[in-house]
Amino acid sequence: MRIAFFSPLPPARSGIADYSEALLAQLRGMADVETFTALADASAFDVAVYQLGNNPYHTFAYEAAMRHPGIVVLHEANLHHLVAELTIKRGDWDGYLREVEIDGGPEALAYAKRYVQPVRCGPDYELPLLKSVLQRARAVIVHSDAVAEVVRGRGFTGPIARIPHGAWVYQEGTENVDGAAYRAKLGVASDAPLFGVFGFLKPYKRIAESLRAFKRIVAEHPEARMILVGEAHPEMKLALTPEVRHIDYAPIEDFNGYLAACDAVLNLRYPTVGETSGTLLRALGMGKPVLVSEIGSFREYPDELCLKVPVDASEEEHIYEYLKLLIEQPEIGRALGQKAREWVQRECSWELAARKYADFAQAVASGTVPIEAPKPEAVDVPVEYVLSWTREEDGSRKYAQTHSTRLKKTLDITPPGGPQDRALEMGAYLQITPALKSKLGYDEVRGCYFGTLGKTDARHVVSEDGEEFDCAIDHFDAERDRFPYEDGSFATVLCCELVEHLPTDPMHMMSEIHRILRPGGHLVLTTPNVASLRAVAGILQGFHPMLFPAYIKPNPGGDPDPRHAREYTPREMQTLFENSGFDVTLLDTGPFLYEPTPEFGWVDHLLDQYILTKEHRGDGIYIVGRKTGPVKERYPAWLYQ
Repeated sequence: MRIAFFSPLPPARSGIADYSEALLAQLRGMADVETFTALADASAFDVAVYQLGNNPYHTFAYEAAMRHPGIVVLHEANLHHLVAELTIKRGDWDGYLREVEIDGGPEALAYAKRYVQPVRCGPDYELPLLKSVLQRARAVIVHSDAVAEVVRGRGFTGPIARIPHGAWVYQEGTENVDGAAYRAKLGVASDAPLFGVFGFLKPYKRIAESLRAFKRIVAEHPEARMILVGEAHPEMKLALTPEVRHIDYAPIEDFNGYLAACDAVLNLRYPTVGETSGTLLRALGMGKPVLVSEIGSFREYPDELCLKVPVDASEEEHIYEYLKLLIEQPEIGRALGQKAREWVQRECSWELAARKYADFAQAVASGTVPIEAPKPEAVDVPVEYVLSWTREEDGSRKYAQTHSTRLKKTLDITPPGGPQDRALEMGAYLQITPALKSKLGYDEVRGCYFGTLGKTDARHVVSEDGEEFDCAIDHFDAERDRFPYEDGSFATVLCCELVEHLPTDPMHMMSEIHRILRPGGHLVLTTPNVASLRAVAGILQGFHPMLFPAYIKPNPGGDPDPRHAREYTPREMQTLFENSGFDVTLLDTGPFLYEPTPEFGWVDHLLDQYILTKEHRGDGIYIVGRKTGPVKERYPAWLYQ
C-alpha cells in the first residue's frame, strides 16, 4: 500500500511536525510512505493522509486535501485560523465568506459581512470551519471522543478512527534527557519543588491563574520555583516574580530537558476545541504528575494518571491545593507518575499508533472499513415487562425483583436491532431475553448456557399478558468449546453475570464472541465491580471485597451452580475488551441489586483526601464494545501468568 503523507516536519515549529516525525519512524516499516511538506498531487497513491492543525504550517496539507480526498487527521476540532490564513490573509474575502456560510449558515454570513469584513471586529473563531474539508474527506482520524463528536455534529457520515496520540516513553538510562543538568542550568536546587508550563503561551492555557496560585505557594514554600517554556502570545502579559522564569522557544532537546527537570507539569486549557497536547503526552511518558483542565478531550484521560482542575470559580483554588499537595506529599506525585508512564507504554506507544494508522489506511483504500450506522433511539423497557415473564412458583419472580435494577440497565444499554439482526444472550434465564425481540427489535434471538456441546433445548414461555416467546438454548462450555455459530453471524452478544464465573480461560470466551460477531457488532457485558465503594469499605473493615466470595454447598442431586472465580475492576474490563478487538463505546457502573445500600460517606472522604478517583465505584460494571479489529492478545500478561 502506498501512502501520501502530508504534514509539516521538523524544523517547523509545530507540535504536529514532531508528532509526524515520530509516527513516520514506525509507519514506514508498515507501508510504502512518501512524505510531502508542500502542495503536491496525491492521485497516484492508494490513499493520502493529511495532518491538519489550526495554524499556517498546514496550508499546503489543507489545499491538497481539498483537491484529492483522503484521510483527514484532526488534532483539534477547529480550523478557523487555518482557513483565515488561506483566505483573509491572501485577500480572498469571498472565499472566507463562503466558508463561513457553509459552516455557520446565513446568520454567520450576515455577521461576517457586517462586522468582520469591514474590520469592525475579529472573526468569530467559535465557528470551526470544518465542513468544507469534511465534505471532501474519505475518512477522518481523531485522538479523542470529544473531537469525534464534533466531527459527527458537523455532518460527517464517513468512517472515523479514534487513534490515541502517540507518546514518547522515557526510561532512566535509555533516553538522553538529564533533568539534573537542566536544574543546574536553571540554578534550581535539586530538592526545590519545580513546576513547569510548556508550549505556546496563550491566555487560554490559564497562565494568569497558575501564576496567582503559585504566588500563594511561594508564600508557604519560598524554595518553590516555576518555569514557563515557550513563545509568549502577543496578548499574554506575563506578571513574573523572582521565583518564576520565562524561557522563550526551546529546541526539542532543551524542551525535553526542561520538562525532565520539573517535579510536575501544568497543562491547563480553557476554553478548548478538543486539542490533544503533545506536551502532555511527553510529560506522562516521563512519569511526571500533571494538572489538566477537566474539560473536552482532557476529561477522557484516566483519573489515576493526572490531577483534574475544574473550569469554574474554584479553578485557582484547585491549582493551589494540588501544587501544595505535590510539595507536601511527594509520594502521591511519584505514584501518579508511575501510573502515567505505564499507561503511556500500554496505550500510546508510537508503534501502536502507527499500526492503527496502517490498518485504517488499508481499510479505507480497499473500501472495507465499516461505516457507523446512525444510532437508533434508545428503547425504554419497563421493569414490569421483564417481571411479566417470571413466575412466583419457580423463584424466578423473586430473583428478577432483586436484580431488577441490573436487568433494566442492561436493556437500556443494549443497542436496538432491526430486520435480519440476530442477538445471542449467554447464560440466558429468559428474563430479559423476550424483550430483545419484542422491544429491541431483533429479528432472531438465541440463548446459550453451560452444558454438553451439541445439546439444544427448545424453550417456550408465556408472559402474564399472554405474549408467547420461543427460543433455542444451545449448550456448550464457554471456556473450552468452539461456539456452535458461524463467523460474523450475530449483531449483538449479551454476556451478563458470566465472566466472573470463569475459572480458567476467559479470553477463549472473548475470542469466540469476537469471532461470531459481525464487523461493527456489539458486545454487552455486565459483571460485579471489585473496585466499588462497597468493596473498598469491605476490605478496609476486614471483609472480602468480592460481591460473592462464598463457596457453594455441594448438591447431592446434581452439579452446583458455578461460584465466582474472579471479579474485575472497570479498568480491567476496558483492557479486556481492547485486548479482544473491541472499542469501548460505553463504560459505566451502577447499582447491582435492588436493595438498600449502606452509606459510604467515609469512603468518599478517604478517596478525596488521597486524590483517588471516585469514578466507576458502583457495585456493577456495565460495558459495551464495538468490534473494530482483530483480537490483539490471546493471553494478555495482566490476566495470565
